[in-house]
Amino acid sequence: MDRLSRSIFAMAMLTGVAVRAEPLAFDETTVGGPGSGARAELFMPTGATPVAAVIVLHGCNGVGPHDRVWAARLAEWGYAALLVDSFRPRGFTEVCNRGRLVPPEAQARDAFDAALYLRARPNIRAQRIGIIGFSHGGWAVLKAILAGVVRRADEPPFAAAVAFYPGCDPPGGAALETDTLILIGDNDEWTPVARCARWRDQVAPNGHTLQMKVYPGARLAFDALAMPHFFAGHYIGRDPAAAEDAPIETRAFLAARLGAPR
Repeated sequence: MDRLSRSIFAMAMLTGVAVRAEPLAFDETTVGGPGSGARAELFMPTGATPVAAVIVLHGCNGVGPHDRVWAARLAEWGYAALLVDSFRPRGFTEVCNRGRLVPPEAQARDAFDAALYLRARPNIRAQRIGIIGFSHGGWAVLKAILAGVVRRADEPPFAAAVAFYPGCDPPGGAALETDTLILIGDNDEWTPVARCARWRDQVAPNGHTLQMKVYPGARLAFDALAMPHFFAGHYIGRDPAAAEDAPIETRAFLAARLGAPR
């Protein structure tokens, strides 16, 4: 049993929660185009290849319009964007308030396996693959970028990471392996900014950049299409100022690490 499997097994024993962490395969039979509903949807930019790529990880309510908007935006910027569905292949449509049903470590593992698929494609720059995630997916991003948590020794770390309003577990002494940007609102009661501030202050930078931008008054899903509303017992939704600024911050951060394709 590898470290990831041991970690997931221990969580199940401690919490009594059944977790679904079977590995997912990504190949030409499981990857489709935008809006296909495949296990992963590949959004390709127009123009010359090879290009840098970004793995996109969805929130607790599964793949939806918000995620496809972001994948399409990344493609418009000139990156290949691979939107991974970590829930439906494991029998779930959503895990809101039950996030350990598909733990963030499993979603992070999906990201590495999806990156392996991308690296085999001649139209992808194999050493220029980043990761971006939202809420549950942001939680997974923070697992993917810590040494000794998910990444295997035979695979490279991500070249850049962006976590939107992530769950922030204590890093447990693990060190960063990737330059990382966290974007979060100070009025977010579902993924509180104080937890992420502690994560930022406790993690070992290990020579990597770690930035956190806090948006005043913003809540979880501040970049979503829907205006503020109650969802799964939490008040979430769009904050116009944060929604305008977050893509600017994200684009600049990725361009500095993956290259500015356009």
